[in-house]
Amino acid sequence: MATATNTLIMTATAERSQTLSDLELARRAAAGDAAAFEKLYEQHHRRVYSLCLRMLGNASQAEDMTQEAFMQVYKKIGSFRGDSAFTTWLHRLTVNQVLMHFRKRGVKLEHTSEEGDFTNVVETPIQSTRRISMVERLALEKAISELPPGYRTVFVLHDVEGYEHEEIANLLDVSIGTSKSQLHKARMRLRELLTK
Repeated sequence: MATATNTLIMTATAERSQTLSDLELARRAAAGDAAAFEKLYEQHHRRVYSLCLRMLGNASQAEDMTQEAFMQVYKKIGSFRGDSAFTTWLHRLTVNQVLMHFRKRGVKLEHTSEEGDFTNVVETPIQSTRRISMVERLALEKAISELPPGYRTVFVLHDVEGYEHEEIANLLDVSIGTSKSQLHKARMRLRELLTK
């Protein structure tokens, strides 16, 4: 009986040591452990791809951007100190990578002349994606992918990812009014696309 208990304890301990935390994997990867980096990739590449797909609206570009994001992770893994969750750090790095891609391609946001242009806009998502059918979800995803890149970026950052306008303005280097304007225009365009 004692032998069976010891075996169970040893097995549980071995399993626990095999499921390392993201922080420990990041530290090992920063020290040159390729297997640790591979494990981080396995655990998080779907999340990164999904974010890239929502922001870019194109599957092949999202695949390329996922690879570019993980190349940046590989280069910058030593800068992850564990002050926040690894997923938070990875999310921010991925968003920044996509935004740099937009800047390189010359995607422009429409600037507003005054901060208060759209102060009366109601800040509500179109509808909760948890309560819509698969057909409606596909229609929504298709409509989002048809938005102009500037509109799509602000829409995804605000309504999908939950960033505030001040954060979006800082990320995109635009005014808060521009962020609000882009979101308003994105929602109006989505309504048009979805009512067709």
